[in-house]
Amino acid sequence: KMRRAVIDEIESKITEILRQLGMPNAKFRISLSGLQDFTSSGIDQADFLFSANKQIAPVNLAKTASGGELSRVMLSLKSLLTKNSNLPAIIFDEIDSGVSGEVADKVGQILSGMGKYMQVINITHLPQVASRGTRHYHVYKDDTDDSTFTRVKLLSPDERILEVARLLSGSEVTETAIKNAKELLTAAIN
Repeated sequence: KMRRAVIDEIESKITEILRQLGMPNAKFRISLSGLQDFTSSGIDQADFLFSANKQIAPVNLAKTASGGELSRVMLSLKSLLTKNSNLPAIIFDEIDSGVSGEVADKVGQILSGMGKYMQVINITHLPQVASRGTRHYHVYKDDTDDSTFTRVKLLSPDERILEVARLLSGSEVTETAIKNAKELLTAAIN
């Protein structure tokens, strides 16, 4: 009964977050059906149904969503859960896959908002997302003659500007990219 009582609210909130993430026609539904026997999570089977298009009725999320759509649905679900869970931290590995531009910026805003409730660790290659973090670490590989090591370095403010600029422009960092990186980082603070 408690699960059924919250379905409408969850569907509405997830749909609203999906619209903020650049999916104006998204539909998210939860189908709850009874099982014959109890399981470790109860006697209900919950299926997530999704459609990104006006003319298509929601169907099983796993069967219909593209990589970018799935990333946005997962981020929507996780952002809703952070306010109601006691987890101390959450880790995302490229949750922003398949998005760019304005949507990437919105992903960064949502992740930043989640950081008010728990520690959020996010691995990204998008400057719009990276600029929203409180701390910025650079993860890289270091090769020796016989081994490869993964290294993690906390970036100083100046190093952070250069890293966001590198994300913007590629291997050759330009003055324009540095200026744009500074603007992204300043906008993220405000």
